[in-house]
Amino acid sequence: MTTPDVQGPAPVEAIDRALALLSALSEVGPEGTSLVALCRDLGMNKSTAYRALATMRTRGFVSQDADGSYRLGPTAVGLGASYFGPSSLAQLLHPALLVLARDLDELVHLGVLNGDRVIYVDKVEPEKAIRVWSQVGRNVPAATTSLGRAILAYRSVPDDQLDAFLSPGDDSAVLRRALADARRRGYATELEENEPGIACLGVPILADGAAVAALSVTMLANTLDNQRMAEVAGRVAALVPPRLPDALHLPMELVAAGPNRR
Repeated sequence: MTTPDVQGPAPVEAIDRALALLSALSEVGPEGTSLVALCRDLGMNKSTAYRALATMRTRGFVSQDADGSYRLGPTAVGLGASYFGPSSLAQLLHPALLVLARDLDELVHLGVLNGDRVIYVDKVEPEKAIRVWSQVGRNVPAATTSLGRAILAYRSVPDDQLDAFLSPGDDSAVLRRALADARRRGYATELEENEPGIACLGVPILADGAAVAALSVTMLANTLDNQRMAEVAGRVAALVPPRLPDALHLPMELVAAGPNRR
C-alpha cells in the first residue's frame, strides 16, 4: 500500500486497508475482480483483505457476486452520486458561474442530464438585459441544446443509441455532427435552434473523463461570430478550472487549445 505524502498522524491501518480496497474496486469498475487479484495488486495478505471486504459488505460498501468476485456496493456508489447530485453541483460550481458571467457579461447556466432532457440547476444573470426563457428547474431537450450536446459528447453514448434522445422532427445526422464537433473542440454549440436570436456555447464538466454536468454561456446570436466563440471558449478554459473541485475538470481539448483555438 502507498504511504501518505502529507504530514500528520500515522494512518489507522485497518481504515487504510479498507480505503485501498475501495480505491482498487473503483478502478476495476462494475465488472469487479477477485480476492486474489486484489491482494496481488495491493500487496495485501489474503485473510486480512477478506476480513476488510466482509466488514464493508455488511455496510453495503462492497458487493460480492455469485462467482466470488468483488465490486463496489450501492453505499459506495451512492456517495459519489450524492456528491455529484444536482444540488451539490449547483453549490460547488456556483462560484465558477459567477466569475464567468461577470467576466463575459453573459447569461450562464448549469445543467444536468435527466433522461433525454437537461435540467437547469443554476443560473447567473449578466448585468445587461437578455431575454431568454430559462429558470432553475426547467428542462430542455438534450439533443438541440449546447448543454445537452456537451454532456452527450462526453458520455460515450454509442451512435446507434443517440436516436433515443431525439424528438420527432429532429435530424440524427445533425446531432451526430454536433457531438463530433464537441469532442474535437471540447465544447458544443447551438445557434437559434431553441429560441430565435439566441445562441449558446456549452462546456461539459467531467469526473474521470465522463460528463456529470455542463455549463453554458448564452448570447445574442447576432454577436456570435467565430472570433467571439473562440474568445468565450478561451475565457471558460482560463476562468473555470481553478474554481473546480479537485474531482472535476474540463475537457483537455478545450483547456489545451490555448490561443490557437478555433
